[in-house]
Order: sequence, then C-alpha cells, then structure tokens
Amino acid sequence: MKLKQPEKVIVYDTTLRDGTQREGISLSCEDKLRIAEKIDRLGIDFIEGGWPGSNPKDVAFFQRASRIDWQHAELTAFGSTRRAERPAEIDPNMRALLESGVRVCTIFGKSSVMHVREVLRTTLDENLRMIEDSVRYLRDHGRRVIYDAEHFFDGYALDPVYALRTLRAAADGGAECLVLCDTNGGALPWTIEGVVEEVTRITSTPLGIHAHDDGGLAVANSLAAVRGGCVQVQGTINGYGERCGNANLCAVLPNLAFKLNRGGLDDTQLQRLCEVAHEVADVANIAPDDHMAYVGRSAFAHKGGVHVSAMRRRPDSYQHIDPERVGNQTRVVVSELSGKSNLRSAAESLGVALEDDMEGAALAQLKQEEARGYAFETAEASVAMLLKRREKGYRALFRVVRYAVHVTSGEDHDAKADAAVVVAIGENHLTREATACGPIEALDRALRMALEPSYPRLRDLELSDYKVRILDAQNGTKAVTRVVLKMSMGEQMWSTVGASSNIIEASCRALVDGIEHGLGLGEPTEASTASAATLSDRTPERQRAS
Repeated sequence: MKLKQPEKVIVYDTTLRDGTQREGISLSCEDKLRIAEKIDRLGIDFIEGGWPGSNPKDVAFFQRASRIDWQHAELTAFGSTRRAERPAEIDPNMRALLESGVRVCTIFGKSSVMHVREVLRTTLDENLRMIEDSVRYLRDHGRRVIYDAEHFFDGYALDPVYALRTLRAAADGGAECLVLCDTNGGALPWTIEGVVEEVTRITSTPLGIHAHDDGGLAVANSLAAVRGGCVQVQGTINGYGERCGNANLCAVLPNLAFKLNRGGLDDTQLQRLCEVAHEVADVANIAPDDHMAYVGRSAFAHKGGVHVSAMRRRPDSYQHIDPERVGNQTRVVVSELSGKSNLRSAAESLGVALEDDMEGAALAQLKQEEARGYAFETAEASVAMLLKRREKGYRALFRVVRYAVHVTSGEDHDAKADAAVVVAIGENHLTREATACGPIEALDRALRMALEPSYPRLRDLELSDYKVRILDAQNGTKAVTRVVLKMSMGEQMWSTVGASSNIIEASCRALVDGIEHGLGLGEPTEASTASAATLSDRTPERQRAS
C-alpha cells in the first residue's frame, strides 16, 4: 500500500547551475543575481546558486548573494563528494562549499557501478565511504545536505543492490533528502514511478527527482516520480540545461497544482509564472519559446475557426485550464483558416465595431491577401487596420499618394538611397525627401518627415525588427517577398505585414499599417482630429511614383 502523500511538493530550482550548462547561455554574476531574485519572488523553496569550487564567477555570486535578504528561497551551493582516497577535511571542493556561506549544500555522488569503476576508477566500497564521509563532514560543520544520486536509474538497472547502498550511505551521513537523478534523460515514466516506489520501501529519508529531457519526458518523469513518492522536484525555468535541457518548472509546477493537486506554489504565485519565464529568458538572452506549455505566447492561441466558434460559447471547450491561472491569456489568431468567429473575437479585442454585414467581406479580403503572400497570424496590427478600415465612419489619418526610391552606388560600392514621398493629410499634400544607407530606411525617414509635424507622437515610435521572407524562390527575382515589421511606442509593441513582388512596396505597406496603428493607440492630436475629418473612408491607395 502506497504511503499517504503530503499535499505540497518542495521545489528546487537549478537554473543558475544546471541551466547555465545549456549551449548559448553565459550569465554574468549580475545576471545570476537578477534571475535569482525573480525566482525567489516566485516562491521557489531552494535556489541552487552554482558550484563555488568550479569558477570565480560562482564564488563572487555567493559573496554578493549573502548580502541579500531572500524573501522565500533557501540558497544552496552545489558540489561533488570528496575525491577518492582523500579525507574530506582537506578536499578543496568540501572547503569551497563551506566557504560559500550557505546553510544548505547539495552534493552529488555515483550510483552506477559502471561509473564508479570506469569513470572514478575506484572501488565500490571507497565510493560508499566518499558519499557518507562527505555528507557527514558537511553536517558536522552545521550544514544541511541534499544528496543528488547521479545516474541513479541507470545504476539501478545495472545493479539495484549497489544503487540502494549508495542511498543508504548518504542517509547514514545525515542527508535530509535523497534526489534520484535521471542524468542521461533516457528513462520512461513508468520505470521512474516503479523505481521510486521501490526506494520508498527501503528508506524513510525523503526522496527527490532530478530529470533531464533527452527523451522528451523530463516533465512526465518528474510527475511520475511524485506519484511514486518523491516530495522534492528539481528543475529549471524554461527547461534550460545541458543537451536537451532539464525538467521545465514552468510545466512541472502548474501540472503539480492543477493536475495532481500537489502544488509547490499557491494560486497567487502561479499567476506570476508566465512573467518570470519571460523575464528569465530576457536576462539569459534566449528568445522565448512561443509554443511552450502554459507560458508560451501560443499556449492558448486559437487559429481554427471551429475552435474559436466553440470557445465563444464555452471558453474551456478548447483550453485545459484558464490561462490567467499562470499569468497568460487567450489569443485568437486570424489567418486563411479563420471563420467569422475569429474575426469577431479579433474585432472585440481590438475595440473595432465591425458590423455583421461586413464580416463576410472582411474575411474574404483576409483570405485573398493571405493567398497573395500575407501572413496575418503574427501581424496583429495589420489585422487591426484591415478591420478598422471597414469600420463605419473610418477616416484615415494619412494616405501615401506615391513614392519613389532611388539607390546609387559609387566606385567604392558605398551605396546610398534617396526616397521621396507625397503624403495626403486631409486636403494637404506634402512632399518630403530623405537620404539613408538603405531604401527602406530612406522611405521610413521621408514618411516621418511628412507626418511628424501633424502627429508629434510619431517621434516616440521605434522600428525594432525587420524580417524578410522570400515565398516562391523558384520565381527568382520575381518572387513574392513578405516583410514583417515590429514597432513599439513606449511599452506598447505590435507587428505588421506586407507582401509584394517588390520588396520596397511590401515594406511600405507594412510601414503604413504600423504607423497608422501606432498613432491610433494614443489620444488624437488637434491636427489629426481636424485632418481626419476631411479624408475619405476608402482604404488608403498606394502606388509607386513613376
């Protein structure tokens, strides 16, 4: 009979140690402190700060961290057992752990006979002494100790008797938790659960799980271990880690809370999960995975018309939880797969009053534009403008009458671009010219020169990203080009799209959508109110200057 499981699982974060072993991540001491503070505010129980004996950066981290008043988490230092045939009191790793100043140390030791004999190249008995001596030495110096049983599941498969003896050695030394590690990430959930159940029968010391994602099962394995009897779960924010990563706490934590009723965080803390996931990604300089469970931008995004229609009647018809429980939100994606429900939802979220008799025409236009190369699902501002231009009483803030762009190159191949635009604001037609390194920059400058006197807020608009994709490369230089722009004004950000066989025309369409959308986000100026009233409600026409 399985023992009664406690309600709360202890959460141990190793983003700052195991997470930094991911390719592409290199955190400064300041970065590590910023991430630690964010994880601490989330409500995590333990934060593993690093390996103080491995590099000067981690030594500096622990020195600075000792001066911080942590709100929730207990800071831990990581290290190995003493070396073979060397007393713990003269082992440099043991000394570094003590000098880190933390109250909790996590040390790892070998569980696999193969690793003991062929990696450590020592005897099985000496390995047991190394484990027990190291734990007892730290305990004798007033430290709490968590023991990570490295390669435990692989070692258990090779020789279960010896693998269990390593756990007994750590428990005899005084470890407060025995963490079973799927170090190579190759175990299956039913194996994990079964082995954990076996281990609970031979020890009263609390168990933990440390899973890697090499088989894509780190989250499932962590949950299986909890079902088997583990009371501590180790992992990293966003699943960062060596090779394929560690168990992703951004999935483990909500699954524990909502699926197993064993939450390590309370409801208020979980509502910050999405925010923390993105903050950590930002500090680590890793683009967030939009499709990550629970916290990804697309985790609750709906594109199929049938799905959206059902969700308008019953929100949980195509969502397994309310996204607000993890600080995320439902998004309706508009594309060629959309139905009228998608458009209604998009119009409502954008505050556009789209009449019923306009929905069909707007949907037909959207699908026609996508057939020509547009992709609206990542360009919410272009969707907003497509709908807004069909809104009754719509008046364009400006209209590009024509433009011309000329690129010249000297003998030194130092090209420059000149752009001229004619822009209509009300009944006034303004002509402006600008020069820049490239044609799109020149066009953008000319547009701003024409518009800024009437719309001063345009000075705050920034073009933060410019992406180009060739859609039908087999057509060579006649290929359709899709341009996606990202713009921002203060804390507000949006994206637009343009498509044409002429890259400058595609860019112009995306620029005009982005500028008009951005200007519409704030309070209209007197100039914009006066001029907008004199403009027609037709979709802005753009043509190249001859």
